[in-house]
Amino acid sequence: MTAETILIVLVRVVGSLPVLRWAFIGGILAICVDLSDLFIRDLVDLGGIPRYQTFDKWLDQVYLLAFLIVALQWEGTPKRVAIALYAYRLIGFLLFELNGDRWLLMLFPNVFEFWFLFVTGTRIWWPKFTWNLRNTSIALVTLLCLKEVHEYALHVGRWFDGFSSIDAVKWLLDLIINPFR
Repeated sequence: MTAETILIVLVRVVGSLPVLRWAFIGGILAICVDLSDLFIRDLVDLGGIPRYQTFDKWLDQVYLLAFLIVALQWEGTPKRVAIALYAYRLIGFLLFELNGDRWLLMLFPNVFEFWFLFVTGTRIWWPKFTWNLRNTSIALVTLLCLKEVHEYALHVGRWFDGFSSIDAVKWLLDLIINPFR
């Protein structure tokens, strides 16, 4: 294990813990911290990260497990769906580990992550949300569509493989500062 991997493990584990106290904000933080390893990789040189995709997917299990711990305290439909989505992604993760094909991550999308944020968000901003079949189905289909685009961009299309996180921030800042250029 390189110093770089140890640093990233520490950051990702610590960044996953706030979800246990503040579900929604902690969830957002955990997802943002999930991206931090891209910046750490680009900004420090402490030995590199061999097999980055595998390393990243193992670390994802830390925040996903924290999400699951919170979701297990829920009741009814949100809890049942959360457990099913967690298990489904876990199967995909294990299959990915067995053969390393990134397309499996699209076949087993991490809808659990989006579901967690949706449920915790509704508890804050829409507490009277009714978890009936129609509303739950609409939410799940919407979240699945969004997550499939995300998984495709990352693992099949590999749209972001060609540039660094620093290049992405520079591009985004330039777009914000000069939107019509």
